[in-house]
Amino acid sequence: MSRICDLTGKAAMNGYNVSNSNVKTKRKFYPNLQTKRFFIPEENRWITLKVSTSAIKTINKNGILQLLISS
Repeated sequence: MSRICDLTGKAAMNGYNVSNSNVKTKRKFYPNLQTKRFFIPEENRWITLKVSTSAIKTINKNGILQLLISS
């Protein structure tokens, strides 16, 4: 399974660990993904999505149907 948000498309970013002696080693910054079930009352069914926590906040604010239509 890939580490990509189903709604926003957020994925891992590349960067560096920087030591005290300023030696740089590559690392990855992963998005904060959660597997969550959402109920769609218009269709009377549950869906399971892997979404970032920022997408969960947007769903709570605007509703799941609004985000599914736009994406």
